[in-house]
Amino acid sequence: MFSRLGQVARHLSRRPLPNFGHSSSASAFAGTRNMAPSTDKRTIQTAACLIIGDEVLGGKTKDTNSHYFAKWCFGLGIDLKRVEVIPDEEDDIIEAVRRMSNNYDFVVTSGGIGPTHDDITYASIAKAFDLPLVLHQEAFRLQKKISKVDPKNPFNWDEDTPIVRAKKRMVELPTDANRPDEEQVVFPCEDLWVPVSIVNGNIHILPGVPRLFEKLLTALTPRVLPLLVDPEGKGTHRVVISTPLPESAVAEYLTKLAERVKSKNVKVGSYPHWGESYNSVTLVGKDKEFLDSITPEVLENVQGTLDIKDENPTST
Repeated sequence: MFSRLGQVARHLSRRPLPNFGHSSSASAFAGTRNMAPSTDKRTIQTAACLIIGDEVLGGKTKDTNSHYFAKWCFGLGIDLKRVEVIPDEEDDIIEAVRRMSNNYDFVVTSGGIGPTHDDITYASIAKAFDLPLVLHQEAFRLQKKISKVDPKNPFNWDEDTPIVRAKKRMVELPTDANRPDEEQVVFPCEDLWVPVSIVNGNIHILPGVPRLFEKLLTALTPRVLPLLVDPEGKGTHRVVISTPLPESAVAEYLTKLAERVKSKNVKVGSYPHWGESYNSVTLVGKDKEFLDSITPEVLENVQGTLDIKDENPTST
């Protein structure tokens, strides 16, 4: 995920983009520019993910960013409440970001921030919140410093050419004059010029390219941790049990169990595996000790075996 990025493509290799990074192998957690915890005091409990791209809806490419975001949220104990895929349409973007920003604490968007005519995410989100698009000078400086010029298409950064104007589109960001710059634009990775633009305090605009999306999101973790309900980031835990019994045989017991553990914020799941000799029962919650305490009972009642005791990717 952190290898040399070279020439990357917009949202899942949609079309060629300029180089977002150089050959540095610095860790995603090494970024120091504008990476102080946000002064926006909103506690992060819920999240939503907005995937923007005609190519996903048209079946041309497969979305992996929402899956990565779901795992990231799970590991931090953030409740991911919604994932949506919408087209590169201004009205759809405006409606979705307004609704998500109002309903959820932490929102990410993926895709639509390249240099071409249908990369309209920045402009649409700016319009959603009545903000101007402003050339971010630090982002432009880093873009010029870190980007490598393709020798087949040389250009001068100081000349007003179609290439330079296209590159500037990627650092013309929604800007709120009433908010400090460090609350609106962060550079999580020192080996990338691409910024994370933060709009309305909780919308984080990320590229659609999976390697960039994953690297930038992971590098945002230190910024997010202080805002969590559980600032130690212990996250959510999942117990997975395999049972040879059909779902109909365990349905009544699991229904009663789910009602009994609801007050402990534990979710009970049942998942069939068609054509296999087993089904899965899951227990998901943030109180690991309580999950441990009920696991033996569940194992006995579903005649099961333990598959995964703790599926929290951030656990030690």
